[in-house]
Amino acid sequence: MNEKDYNLMSESEQLVAVNQDAYIIRFIKNPSEAVQLAAINKNRYAIQNIKKPTEAVQLAAVNQNGEVIYFIKNPSEAVQLAAVNQNSYAIDHIENPTISVQMLAKLLS
Repeated sequence: MNEKDYNLMSESEQLVAVNQDAYIIRFIKNPSEAVQLAAINKNRYAIQNIKKPTEAVQLAAVNQNGEVIYFIKNPSEAVQLAAVNQNSYAIDHIENPTISVQMLAKLLS
């Protein structure tokens, strides 16, 4: 299948596709939040193939492994806190962590 085929699919067909292979998400132009979450639940590293992951999707990914925050551009403070709470070393992958995030990382290390 090529990129066009995935974009012509219904949301339920896209869900089936990403449940089979999370990296198919890279071929879907504007995946719904449900499709994004399905990809993350299949493989947290699929976050790197989602252009504009919702905050819920970002949280789902970092709650599985805080270090995947490396792949998220401009994560919210909530996402930063979740990542550091899951893995205190995630702070090493956050550009400009907030003071709250820095304090949490220090507390957990």
